Amino acid sequence: MEKSKERLEVLNRINEFEKEKKFDIDVENDLPAKPLEANEVEYLNKKLTSKINTKIANYIARKFIDKLIKNENMIIKEVLGLDNLSNLDTGFIITCNHFNPYDNFALHEVLKTYLKKTKKRFYKVIKEGNYSFKGLYGYFFRHCNTLPLSSNYNTMKNFNHAIDTILKRGDIVLIYPEQAMWWNYRKPRPLKAGAFRYASKTNVPIVPCFITMSDSTNYDKDGFKIQEYTVNFLKPIFPDTSLNLKDSSEKLSIQNYQMWKEVYEETYKIPLTYEE
Repeated sequence: MEKSKERLEVLNRINEFEKEKKFDIDVENDLPAKPLEANEVEYLNKKLTSKINTKIANYIARKFIDKLIKNENMIIKEVLGLDNLSNLDTGFIITCNHFNPYDNFALHEVLKTYLKKTKKRFYKVIKEGNYSFKGLYGYFFRHCNTLPLSSNYNTMKNFNHAIDTILKRGDIVLIYPEQAMWWNYRKPRPLKAGAFRYASKTNVPIVPCFITMSDSTNYDKDGFKIQEYTVNFLKPIFPDTSLNLKDSSEKLSIQNYQMWKEVYEETYKIPLTYEE
């Protein structure tokens, strides 16, 4: 099968950006994002219409995920460390490497029993441009318990308030601290401070999650082998309350990156290095 020219271009950009240490830069050919105004996003779903749309969107997403798995377009080979969540009775942040538009669906799938048992809600931080997508994906991005970032100051004030509220009431927030999605990229990348700042500010734990991959025998529509996922939930890390916000956040970030690095090296049996 011939490989997609567009995907090959993305892989070339990833290689170039790795050499240039531009780890947080988008590599996809996405259109420029429209700034989200404060009145466009209802982060906490207080309106009846928002609650209805969320219920419908999550139902459709569940069917969509089931179809992905049935058709082997998303393959979850193994889940490790799920018991690391069992003793968490507060809200918490899951950090995960970001390598595929469907990686949050993989987390949805492996967490569904846990979420049903604990009654916790699972929220996802998404980039600004995703919120304005058209079609089914756009509907998911707007209504599946998502928290879009924004370049608008007032919108971000609402975003920050929502994160604070969600964590303090005991729910879960997924944050991609690498920021950009790098398609099928297996290495951990340097981490942005946001997730760790929110954890330190609200005094909730971080659960580092690192998804490792292996080639399946199936091919996607772009001519590349579909990846089989092993979802690794690592031991929670907690803010150091003896430190100020900046230092506590930095300590969490270093711990998180080191834990991801260890999983990467143990799984792939190679040291973590970046192209020069």
